[in-house]
Amino acid sequence: MSHIHAPPASSGRTRLHPLPLRLMHWINALAMIALIGSGWKIYNDQPLFAAISFPGDWTLGGFPETAYKLHGDAGFGGALLWHFSAMWVLAFNFIAYLTYGVATGRFRRMLLPIRISDILQTIRETLRFKLAHDDLTMYNAVQKMLYIGVITLIIVQILAGLALWKPVQFSWAAALFGGFDGARLAHFLGMMGICLFLGIHVLLALLVPRTLLAMVTGGPALHRAPAAERNPT
Repeated sequence: MSHIHAPPASSGRTRLHPLPLRLMHWINALAMIALIGSGWKIYNDQPLFAAISFPGDWTLGGFPETAYKLHGDAGFGGALLWHFSAMWVLAFNFIAYLTYGVATGRFRRMLLPIRISDILQTIRETLRFKLAHDDLTMYNAVQKMLYIGVITLIIVQILAGLALWKPVQFSWAAALFGGFDGARLAHFLGMMGICLFLGIHVLLALLVPRTLLAMVTGGPALHRAPAAERNPT
């Protein structure tokens, strides 16, 4: 693991979480919440599994009661509007987030390497509610694993979403999942994976509240990484 050490006061400084990163983080979070809420309402209208449904109060996109007769459904059409709107916000913001993370070298610094022994140790500490996270400039092993996992899930969700939205125009995306039904199953499972990520992410933030505050304020001031590290070739 690599540490980012605070330098002498005379050196150039930047925040642990620069403003562009914080904006993209919270936009991604809001877009995912809108996608999940509207996705649950869409799923309830055409469920994959008869035994699985989501409470109406947890969903997003209901039409006003006066529009019920007009649309024939109290929320499916509204949910689609929310879902497509949030989809484009997430897609473009996520591309910007990936570009920023790779171009600045942040992903390499913060997310690599990941060791099995570190993951097991962090899990043991979390289960005992004694998660140590004194150095905010370094993610623990579970955080690294979660971030890499959710980045992968979002990529899968975008591809599966394209296959469901325009299965003919994006037939290559549908083919990745074995067809429309496979894309729908992958989209559902990916959504459940993102929900699991959000639950664990919030739990870790509650265990170490400073990490959440840092994503609002920017966190501690650090010296600016060398140019070769900010722009790896």
